[in-house]
Amino acid sequence: MSRVRIFTDSTSDLSEELYRSFQIEVVPLYVIFEDNSYKDGITIKPDRLYELVEHTGKLPKTAAPSLLDFERAFEPIIQNGEDIVFIGLSSELSSTIQNATIAAASFPDGRVTVIDSRNLSTGIGLLVLKAAQAAMDGRSSAEIKSLIEPLIPRIKVEFIIDTLEYLHKGGRCSSVQHFIGSLLKIRPIVKVINGAMTSTDKVRGKREKALHQLLDNALAQKDDMDTEFLFITHSSAAEEAVYIKQQIEQQTNVKHVYITETGCVVASHCGPHTLGIVFAKK
Repeated sequence: MSRVRIFTDSTSDLSEELYRSFQIEVVPLYVIFEDNSYKDGITIKPDRLYELVEHTGKLPKTAAPSLLDFERAFEPIIQNGEDIVFIGLSSELSSTIQNATIAAASFPDGRVTVIDSRNLSTGIGLLVLKAAQAAMDGRSSAEIKSLIEPLIPRIKVEFIIDTLEYLHKGGRCSSVQHFIGSLLKIRPIVKVINGAMTSTDKVRGKREKALHQLLDNALAQKDDMDTEFLFITHSSAAEEAVYIKQQIEQQTNVKHVYITETGCVVASHCGPHTLGIVFAKK
């Protein structure tokens, strides 16, 4: 057992197999529909979320894990004599990091290290895997922090959103933008920049055009890619994810190309058929 245990939150969107293989602990965010509160990835999955959105016509609210949630998750690990490194959802998008930091102060100094990923989805997950590898190699919390923090600005996350409906319902797209975008079949390409989601391109026309634009954008940077991990992360776009994976494997030297599915928090903001490519630059 490693001396340092890696924690993350449910928005890191890794598979159960990866969490288990790399001995990663997950603290879930909350998804709230009217009077019902669900734990992301535990008591609600994206398929059920989409059913509820269709039935109610409303998007859920999402909430960070509470201070008590973090304290309860951290306590057994600290009592077991291990230290903790927690890497979570961008502080620009959630109070998750703030709550984890407050919870960390409940334990002896240096026992819980909190790192703001400045990212979302497998942009967090990639950092978490790097940290978990280091922990399994016997690195200390301070060494892991020194390894991970310089990687944060080098994580590249870019994804296509198939429908403006969820952005519209969530207040991130005006009625006029939604109407025009739907008429013209405009699909935004979104990047994570400075810890926040930013629309950088709008592809007009068939979905295949947007997919190829996304792939081309990634392949244009293949000479600068860290070749250890790359993620294709999607929501209800499994076949396209397989196609993108095949193209990446054929045209780059990345050793481990993983397909993962988004959790409910990301799905509630982006909607079905979202697909992203995530990698680190050297």
